[in-house]
Amino acid sequence: MGEAGPSRLLSHVQDGVTVVHFTDTKVIDQQNISQIGAELLAMVEQKGVRKMLISLEHVRYLSSAVLGKLISLHKALRTAKGGLKLCGICPPIYEVFEITRLNQVFDIYESQDEAVAAFRLGK
Repeated sequence: MGEAGPSRLLSHVQDGVTVVHFTDTKVIDQQNISQIGAELLAMVEQKGVRKMLISLEHVRYLSSAVLGKLISLHKALRTAKGGLKLCGICPPIYEVFEITRLNQVFDIYESQDEAVAAFRLGK
């Protein structure tokens, strides 16, 4: 079972919330997207992460396939009685969330600190 390559994600824990950052500004390559999806699900299924915040602050281009991975992750976390929040989405990408109505599915915050505080407050 070999690794697909270097991780496309950086993560750390802030106040009990696993904060995940994408390392790429363009998340459009199908192989990388598959790897990202697998890494995120492994955090939930193998590492027991229940509170996850994905920061998209450095991302400028996002394939629609990433949205599918985020939806799968959202479902996995809900099944595990956890939660997923997103933050730092630039206006062009946020527009995609609005068009697809995913802004009504995901809890989206301006900043990382706001999202972490929302977890703390149970929102």
